[in-house]
Amino acid sequence: MSQLNEMPNPFAAEGPSDQRAKDTSVVESVIVPLWRQRLRIFLQNKLAIGSVIYLVIVVLFCYLGPIIWHFNETNQAAALFSTTNAPPSLHHILGTDGSGFDEFGRIMYGGEYSLSLGMLAGVITIVVGTIYGMISGFIGGVVDSTLMRILDAFLSIPIIFLLLTLITIFPRTSTSLIIIIGIIGWFGNARIIRGDALVIKELEYSQASRAMGAGWWHIIRRHVFPNSVSNIVTVATFAVADAILFLTTLGYLGLGIPAPATDWGTMLNNAAGVQPFYWWQVYPLAAFFILVIVAITYIGEALRDAFEVRLLER
Repeated sequence: MSQLNEMPNPFAAEGPSDQRAKDTSVVESVIVPLWRQRLRIFLQNKLAIGSVIYLVIVVLFCYLGPIIWHFNETNQAAALFSTTNAPPSLHHILGTDGSGFDEFGRIMYGGEYSLSLGMLAGVITIVVGTIYGMISGFIGGVVDSTLMRILDAFLSIPIIFLLLTLITIFPRTSTSLIIIIGIIGWFGNARIIRGDALVIKELEYSQASRAMGAGWWHIIRRHVFPNSVSNIVTVATFAVADAILFLTTLGYLGLGIPAPATDWGTMLNNAAGVQPFYWWQVYPLAAFFILVIVAITYIGEALRDAFEVRLLER
């Protein structure tokens, strides 16, 4: 008899606690974590997936390739005994350059400098631009007007002239190149972040937080910054691509990293000055470099969609 009493009654009505538990389980089965939603949106962009794969290959090629590919890439004394401008062969896959260095190995060696300096300069660009734009847009008033006029003054100067001026004043070291490229690339980024801060600080939830006594740091940390992540991530990605472009431009103009170190721009400059024209010193490197910039651009666009709040499920 006791066992019969313990058996559940299928005709008994469900209590409030049972209904609540069922509703909770249904909600938990429907809600998808934000990181999974963002990953799904990113994976829908096939070009971005291909770009990620290509960049991974490039990074492994540039940083791990020299461990396997042991050829003369930096020793100028040994280069005196090498054949200069040799065409591609089994011994030198992409031939040699005008100094006798192995072209295939120099692409790896130059890629280490180009990618490392570009990423570090891009970090400086996005940090400075984000802080400057947040302060200007959130505080507003006289502070915003003053900071924007300063920014307009910098934007009125052609960036290539500003770049050349600074690089001729300061020594051409890796540290100075990172700082120079980083401090001249944040102007446009700051304007984008400032626009986000101007809009978000006037929205209802920001106004409600201010009315409840929240300070400016709380509003920036909990409302302005999280809702600006989409643009910040996109701008950060493009900042890295711009930094690599700036470094390559300086190298092509002969103002890159001093020898025997090199970067992709310096290699293109050395190849362009050689007569007659040797295609293996230009075309493989140019294609390699252009595809890196295009891949970073596609990844930035996919990340912008992935962090776009309107594309996420509620």
